[in-house]
Amino acid sequence: MPSKLDRHAGQLAALGHPVRLSILRFVVQAGEDGASAGEIQAHVDLPASTLSHHLKRLVDAGVLKSRGEGTYHFYSADYEALHALTSYLWEDCCKRGKGCC
Repeated sequence: MPSKLDRHAGQLAALGHPVRLSILRFVVQAGEDGASAGEIQAHVDLPASTLSHHLKRLVDAGVLKSRGEGTYHFYSADYEALHALTSYLWEDCCKRGKGCC
């Protein structure tokens, strides 16, 4: 099992691409039900094979969840994982200066 540092580094690496960050923001805006692959493809205007690569990277990083409904694939944000990531980034804020951010 990867350490917390390794897990979050992998998540940030996955989000370090403009297309993947755009996908994540779009899916977060879609709410808990998420967005279909077709909706995401229309938003980012990419070929299906390229989109598939980016979606797999986000799912593998643990920031998106995937579910199938018939022939459709839907993607939703893993809000718990995103909250853990942002909490990790802020958990030691200003401690070296002994103040609070």
